[in-house]
Amino acid sequence: MGISESQLETWSHQGAVTTAKTTHESIRNALDSYEWPEGVNFEVYLQGSYKNDTNIRGDSDVDVLVQLNSTFQGETRSLSEEERILYERAYSNAEYNWENFRVDVLKALRDYYGWSLVSEGNKSIKVARDSNRLPSDVIVCLQYRKYKRFRSTNDQNYIEGIVFYTHRDNRWIINFPKPHYDNGVEKMTYTNKRYKPTVRLFKNARTYLIDNRIIAEDLAPSYFLECLLYNVPDEHFGSNYQKTFLSIIEWLINSFSGGQYQNFLCQNEQLPLFGNTPEQWLANNVIELLKKLIQL
Repeated sequence: MGISESQLETWSHQGAVTTAKTTHESIRNALDSYEWPEGVNFEVYLQGSYKNDTNIRGDSDVDVLVQLNSTFQGETRSLSEEERILYERAYSNAEYNWENFRVDVLKALRDYYGWSLVSEGNKSIKVARDSNRLPSDVIVCLQYRKYKRFRSTNDQNYIEGIVFYTHRDNRWIINFPKPHYDNGVEKMTYTNKRYKPTVRLFKNARTYLIDNRIIAEDLAPSYFLECLLYNVPDEHFGSNYQKTFLSIIEWLINSFSGGQYQNFLCQNEQLPLFGNTPEQWLANNVIELLKKLIQL
């Protein structure tokens, strides 16, 4: 017997969002109460499933980005030699860098919440839950600019991303959460608002497989699953969840058997979805997931 339409519809529902917003506001208040060095400019915003409306029941940790904008890292590979010269003349190395910013963010959070609730992780600063807040991963990052044009500081064009350092892995990680969000909103329009409910449906189906010990917990992370579905053509997101579920699985199977999956992009459309870096998915993991979804 297949999965009923009513079960699929239940799986498409969004989890609670109020506590996530409260958590975000609390982190913002903690940082606003800190006495920052002169000239430091930053923004605080949600990312991940709570930002993108793909959170399901059971999602807990809230991802909060604290992005330094008064210092940034630029990628100039797409610029002409003349443009790179103009860029280098326009900007100089900042005295206040990512390491300085992370020290200040950590101090601000510990001053506000107390040392017992704030700890350091590999990629983020972790703030424990309390009665009004969910646990949060605070990612301290610099603004990243992927330049498309540079003539002057008043005439430039770039794609905005983030970059942050991981001490355990000893490397910089680049991502593009704002384009990810914008592209998801656009796909919602093109799919008659079926895209994000379908993402939640697949996330819940994956959770069911994990809970019943059919797949490993790390086989299909939420971010990769969302990016996978972003690559599915809009016409496969129909008005009926059963037809949508089957149509998407069939299209994905054909894409993997035909090799088209190698051209899949993350939802930000800046990075390949599949590869061998920690920020990419392994194709064999998707094939395993699809097999188990078919059995389900």
